Amino acid sequence: MEVSKSSGEEGLGRHAHWLLRIALLGVFTYHGIDKFMGGGIAEFATIMGLPWLIGLLVALTEIAAGVLVVAGGLTNTWITRLGALLVVPVMFGAIAMEHWGQWHFMATPTHPLGGMQFQFTLLMVAFYLLIRGNAR
Repeated sequence: MEVSKSSGEEGLGRHAHWLLRIALLGVFTYHGIDKFMGGGIAEFATIMGLPWLIGLLVALTEIAAGVLVVAGGLTNTWITRLGALLVVPVMFGAIAMEHWGQWHFMATPTHPLGGMQFQFTLLMVAFYLLIRGNAR
C-alpha cells in the first residue's frame, strides 16, 4: 500500500522550516546586536567574566548564526548548517555559564537569568537544522 504525501507537505508544509529559521534569526541577531548597545561589549564581557575579545566573538557569532540560517534557506544547505553550527557553542556556553542547574526559565535567587529551558530549545532547533540542512 502506497502512502501519499498529505496536502500540508505539498502546500504550506514545505515552507514550515522558515518558522524555525525566523525564530533563530530574531533571537540571535537581537542578542548579538544588543551586546553592542548600552555598555557595549566591555560591559557584557565584564558581567560574564569573559575577556573582551571573547565577548566580541560571542556577539558576532550570534549575529552571523541568525543571518546564515536564513541566508542558507535562500541559497544552499551548507550555509544553513554553518549558521546552525554557530549556535551550538554559544548555547552550550550560555547553559554552562548561567543557566545550568535549573530547568525552568523563570529567574530565581540562584539563577537570576533563569534556567536553561529556552537555551536548550534553541539548541535543539539548531541541531535540527544542522542535521537536516535544507532538506524538506
